[in-house]
Amino acid sequence: MSFVVAVDIGGTQIRTAIYESNNLAPLQHQRVRSQALKPGVYDRLIRTIEAVWPKDGGVTAIGFSSPGPLDPHKGIILATPNIPEWRDFPIRAKLAEHFGVPVHIDNDANLAGLAEWKYGAGKGHHNVLYLTISTGIGGGVIIDDRLLQGHHGLAAEVGHMTIDPDGPLCGCGHRGHVESFASGPAIARYVNEQIEAGTKSTLHADPNLSARQVADAALEGDSLARAAFTRAGEYLGIGVANYLAILDPSIIVFGGGVSQVGDLLFKPFEESLRKNILHPRYLEDLVIARAALGDDAGLLGARALAELKTNGKN
Repeated sequence: MSFVVAVDIGGTQIRTAIYESNNLAPLQHQRVRSQALKPGVYDRLIRTIEAVWPKDGGVTAIGFSSPGPLDPHKGIILATPNIPEWRDFPIRAKLAEHFGVPVHIDNDANLAGLAEWKYGAGKGHHNVLYLTISTGIGGGVIIDDRLLQGHHGLAAEVGHMTIDPDGPLCGCGHRGHVESFASGPAIARYVNEQIEAGTKSTLHADPNLSARQVADAALEGDSLARAAFTRAGEYLGIGVANYLAILDPSIIVFGGGVSQVGDLLFKPFEESLRKNILHPRYLEDLVIARAALGDDAGLLGARALAELKTNGKN
């Protein structure tokens, strides 16, 4: 019997699971705190993988999901803000040497998109755009049943398309990116700025204000909170109109916590998309869906990557 081991690592936790083919339920699953700001993340990772490793062997590959930026072709994590000790870190070579099996890596948003295409909301589609709207905006793209990675492995950084060069400062240091308008922190920041400028609201200026709090206020009728989501949806529509002109997918899958607010965001988004699209044909038969896999998308994406690479695909 053959298995693949999937790893999903982030700033707060390391998750590992072992899967047998044709079964989406893991045979074993481990979750530990990554303690990413403390030394020894790699050692904690090794112990977590060893905890699910079968005694009799049979593992054909390891799939590894990590925040980026990273180089999936060379298997190197270039720099991930959540794990400062991993800079130009050769994770693929180190894991392959330790466990003696092939290791395949990619960033977490790409692999969440791969999982939604293979197992989730995008199943059955050949061209998929996956967008996660949360603390940032990330994405994954499937073109003709292949994960888009690009020459350097840095493709599909969809949150960092510039839609207004004079717009707000993005977390990456540049201005006017889609993420700087439509991510959770961007929505909260806009509300704070408007309150400080004198706009009336049931909310109060607070550096810890969350998009969830803004959504709750909007649902209770707060006009500023509603305006914040209208603004985010309008700019998201501009960004997605650009993505459609480049990628022409048959489905857009939305994940991430901010996407769960529903019509507050998606009604103005759809209006903006129709207004900004290059040609109405892009919208014919286009499916707009919510992600189906939740927190398991990273693990399942790592599993899918390992299986596809083992079978000589993608």
